Amino acid sequence: MKITFIGLGNMADAMIGGMLKQNLIKSEEISGSSKTEVTAAKMREKYGICAGTDNRAAASGADYLFLAVKPVCFPEVIGEIQDAVGENTVVISIAAGQTMARIEELFGHPVKLLRCMPNTPALVGAGCTACTRGALVTDEEALQAEKLLSSFGTVSFVPETLMDAVVGVSGSSPAYVFLFIEAMADAAVEAGMPRKQACEMAAQSVLGSAKMVLETGMHPAQLKDMVCSPGGTTIAAVRVLEEKGLRGAVMDAVKACVEKSRNM
Repeated sequence: MKITFIGLGNMADAMIGGMLKQNLIKSEEISGSSKTEVTAAKMREKYGICAGTDNRAAASGADYLFLAVKPVCFPEVIGEIQDAVGENTVVISIAAGQTMARIEELFGHPVKLLRCMPNTPALVGAGCTACTRGALVTDEEALQAEKLLSSFGTVSFVPETLMDAVVGVSGSSPAYVFLFIEAMADAAVEAGMPRKQACEMAAQSVLGSAKMVLETGMHPAQLKDMVCSPGGTTIAAVRVLEEKGLRGAVMDAVKACVEKSRNM
């Protein structure tokens, strides 16, 4: 099997690392291309894969072809590789705002296509990837793609109409969470805690809280109420967050992200 990545940035790095760590494929089965030889050399040294700067050569003969470049680069990149992509190649796009219809339009012919949206926690094997399957992709191909994508986190199949919502709630959301962790740590530093310890405690609290939501199956509101003792410190903090409009701000941020994705 030949797995190819057009674009060797952070997301491609995370995906390749996850696939190799899970022993799904061997390094000699992976090839890729990047804009610069510096990046290609870095990936060759790090993973032992075949990497260069020729997109067309990398795409030729691929069984699964990941388009891991920025959305603005799609017309140029697909123009370079469209004739090198075989009819049995499964093309996997990880770009926001690029619909399957748009991608097929750029190729100029029907392709086996999966549209996916991973997020950066894939770098630590804890990604969240949503995936939409094109009509030409077989059950076997979809299953193999799911195995590849699940090597660095969870995978959920969704209709394409929900992909913009996915961008808002998982694709871009790590940035929101990082802001929250940073703000909590800043407050702890103001209260006298060393910066490193403050960041570690804030991050661990977010990690543990997320794990409780996933593993208990309880509604976040129920879990919140479990922490809020009558007349206690937590409910005092929650009151301030409500006064400052935390939930409304988060909802507005996600909405802005979704709208941006729709209009790309």
